[in-house]
Amino acid sequence: MRPQRLQCLELRANCPRTKLRPSRRTSVLSSELQTGSAPLTGKRTLKEPQIMKVVSLQLTLPAAILAIVLSGVGHAADTSTPSLSERDLQAKIQYCTYCHQPSGQGYLGSSPIPRLAGQQTVYFKNQLQAFIDRRRVNKFMFKVAHSLSPEMLTALATHFSDLNPKPLGGAPTELVATGKKIFEGGIPNSNVPPCSTCHGPEAKGNGAFPRLAGQLYPYILKVLGNWDKERGQDTANPDTSAIMKPIAHSLTESQIAAVAAYISYLE
Repeated sequence: MRPQRLQCLELRANCPRTKLRPSRRTSVLSSELQTGSAPLTGKRTLKEPQIMKVVSLQLTLPAAILAIVLSGVGHAADTSTPSLSERDLQAKIQYCTYCHQPSGQGYLGSSPIPRLAGQQTVYFKNQLQAFIDRRRVNKFMFKVAHSLSPEMLTALATHFSDLNPKPLGGAPTELVATGKKIFEGGIPNSNVPPCSTCHGPEAKGNGAFPRLAGQLYPYILKVLGNWDKERGQDTANPDTSAIMKPIAHSLTESQIAAVAAYISYLE
């Protein structure tokens, strides 16, 4: 836009004749709203019980919305135009398998790397997005996830969800029976619900709730023992990690070990 045009617009905006003046109707409405005396033409005025009902609804609605968000995280439709080549996808898959192994079975070592095989696609994408948003903390994974497009996130999630290698095992077998009881029945005295309630009777997960079957024993120990240090780092934007926080806090080390041992052998 030319400088003369800009000056003209500025002059018109500042000109008293061009400024909008509130109409008498607008002034009356504003005054009535401030004093609370505005009549409702053709409508009934709200009585006290009705007002209380509205206030109650306003108070309960945020909690309802939060519940919906937590139960439906990751279900938003992706309307972006696909722009992913098969070559790019295979290159990224190979990059992932350097750490998570060719079949996504994970890696047992001094720093265990989790199993990705068979993971729920919604959970898979949510966690990569959590790394990007820094809701979940891991310096290496932030660098990896930050470079991924939405199309790549979806393609990787789909690829690994279709894999199903045998579990690596290696957990103390004597803990399995106790872990099975906790997984299926919870710990009522500690307000710990059955793990199967969210993760399914076979621990294969459901949508935003992850598959646990076959997950590495030392990795589960690490995750549950350090929940607050890695998950749910943005309290203003809670995700499904908020559900596990009180549960992780209520479990003892021996109980965590038992559950981890049980699910590590599930296929």
